[in-house]
Amino acid sequence: MKHYTIPIVALLVTAALLVMTAGTKEKPKEARVAKEKTVLWNGRDFAGWELFLADETVDVSTVWSVKDGVICCEGQPRGYMRTEADYANYLLHVEWRWPGKGGNSGALLHMQYPDRVWPKSIECQLHSGNAGDFWLIGEGPKYMSGVEINEQAAGSDRVKGRRVIKLKDSSEKPLGEWNTYEIICKNDWIVVLVNGALQNVATGASLTSGKICLQSEGTPIEFRNIYIEPLE
Repeated sequence: MKHYTIPIVALLVTAALLVMTAGTKEKPKEARVAKEKTVLWNGRDFAGWELFLADETVDVSTVWSVKDGVICCEGQPRGYMRTEADYANYLLHVEWRWPGKGGNSGALLHMQYPDRVWPKSIECQLHSGNAGDFWLIGEGPKYMSGVEINEQAAGSDRVKGRRVIKLKDSSEKPLGEWNTYEIICKNDWIVVLVNGALQNVATGASLTSGKICLQSEGTPIEFRNIYIEPLE
């Protein structure tokens, strides 16, 4: 098993130089905290996950399928696959690629009920060229209420409404190649790495636990190797 204690300390120290520090919020008691590496997707089927589509008349198996150890998402209609369990304080590892043209998707963190498009959560963007951006998905018109991070509230040239743009130029690989997200959720911090490059940091997040989702958002996309690891 890999151990992330030293890299996480280094990343959090680096992040502190880039953004404002923030207080710690207590997580709900029902959220699971990984004590060891926990495989979220078994490589065969969707055990442990729920599949949700905005159009309930569509068979989810026509949108989400598994082939040769890879999750294949058609991208239409909009929706997501989400964990049945809630999680807090973890390192999330997920790999993705675009089998054809680039497009849009995302990893939703700390997702809250009810299921809808789109649920209350903090999105780590997967839109090709923009992986590493944050999008805050709240409630009400245009999803504007209920989710906050310090960086969005403080404002900067990286803040565009609900979007907080990544710190650096894209570190994604060419279309068709596998990319890696490693996302550290520690109390009210979120640290995002794309193919090993630190791309964004959120502090003071108003959501600190919840379900993990992967989006169907317009374009075919594939996922594999989805797991969480403990932070200490």
